[in-house]
Amino acid sequence: MVDMSRVKLRIENIVASVDLFAQLNLEKVIEICPNSKYNPEEFPGIICRFDDPKVALLIFSSGKLVVTGAKSVDDIKMGVNKLIELLSKKVGTRFTKPPQIDIQNMVFSGDIGMEFNLDAVALSLPNCEYEPEQFPGVIYRVKDPKAVILLFSSGKIVCSGAKSENDAWEAVKRLIRELEKYDLIEEEEEW
Repeated sequence: MVDMSRVKLRIENIVASVDLFAQLNLEKVIEICPNSKYNPEEFPGIICRFDDPKVALLIFSSGKLVVTGAKSVDDIKMGVNKLIELLSKKVGTRFTKPPQIDIQNMVFSGDIGMEFNLDAVALSLPNCEYEPEQFPGVIYRVKDPKAVILLFSSGKIVCSGAKSENDAWEAVKRLIRELEKYDLIEEEEEW
């Protein structure tokens, strides 16, 4: 049984792709989006930042968006709904169906709650890379659910590539299971 009691995970960033199912006139959109940049010679979309919720939206004329910087899925939904409301009221854009939101990547920071000898981890675990001259952590790839976990000697981790919070927890559980399998987790001494 994998002991997850000491593991902590916190969402740092969520990236989602969104389809609004409507063509957008970016020249009109830039006028209504606060904190925005639009330079079509440099980038084909508008970069719009909202403060509440704190997200950034890349807005394209096709009606497709990329939303990033969110700390929750609700933040993404609120940001998309805020944009739709602005487009409806101030530009007159008509929407025929609800937006389609697809989570592309979630990034978590966390702590496993114990220290590791990364040389031993790298020599034992499959699906990992460790080049301390290049990067100070082990890069561990989980196949199912698909995710990448960066493991540092302090026990701190970064998990990216997960599509949900459950996937991130499952990926960390698989890492811990592998660490246990190869006797890389030291049992706490009873005092």
